[in-house]
Amino acid sequence: MSMLLETVGFFLATIGWGMLAVTLFNSYWRVSSVSGNVITTSTIFENLWQSCATDSTGVYNCWEFQSLLELPAYLQVSRALMISALVLGCLGVLCGMLGLQCTKVAEENPNVKAKMAAVGGCMFILAGICGMVTVSWYASNITRDFFNPLFVGTKYEIGPALYLGWSASLLVIIGGGCLFTSCRAHSSPDKSYSYPYKAPKSAMSAPTTNAPPRPRIDSNASSGGKYGKNAYV
Repeated sequence: MSMLLETVGFFLATIGWGMLAVTLFNSYWRVSSVSGNVITTSTIFENLWQSCATDSTGVYNCWEFQSLLELPAYLQVSRALMISALVLGCLGVLCGMLGLQCTKVAEENPNVKAKMAAVGGCMFILAGICGMVTVSWYASNITRDFFNPLFVGTKYEIGPALYLGWSASLLVIIGGGCLFTSCRAHSSPDKSYSYPYKAPKSAMSAPTTNAPPRPRIDSNASSGGKYGKNAYV
């Protein structure tokens, strides 16, 4: 059962990690809203790296964000968190592959494999948390500007990349949790114990437990009881 649990958890986390990579480079993190516009001539969509605009004919132009320091703080932190999620996920894949019971690495030592599986599960969980925080924080900024009546800039809506990021982060967290949980059942305790050597006791000091009990001699009994009746004649 532990092998099935850790295998399912590893594949779920790996699929979620791949989806996080797709989310990072997806262009549709936020899309310009058409709410309140009678005629829409262009649509703007952005991600963490660039902003693109397309018209009704399908022609679009993209330009990358030039200065990192001019970007909002949440955008800079989102970049760092998403890159950290991909790095942690990569480490989780490597440690998880070494910790799987179906692999041949360190198969003679199940405790080492269990520890590697636990480390891989922790890496996946951290990667999923980083991705979840990034996507949720980015979405909260979109909704804050959208419902702010005093905001005069372009209002955006949540793009499909964020829904993909939420799903990916959830898969990574669930898969990492399954991989981490299976390490307890995976690790079998070592039954080879070393007992301290004790020298055998000598025959003089060993108690004779199986020796027959000595007959009890009554001190009050007369010595005449040892002889027959003819001895007194």
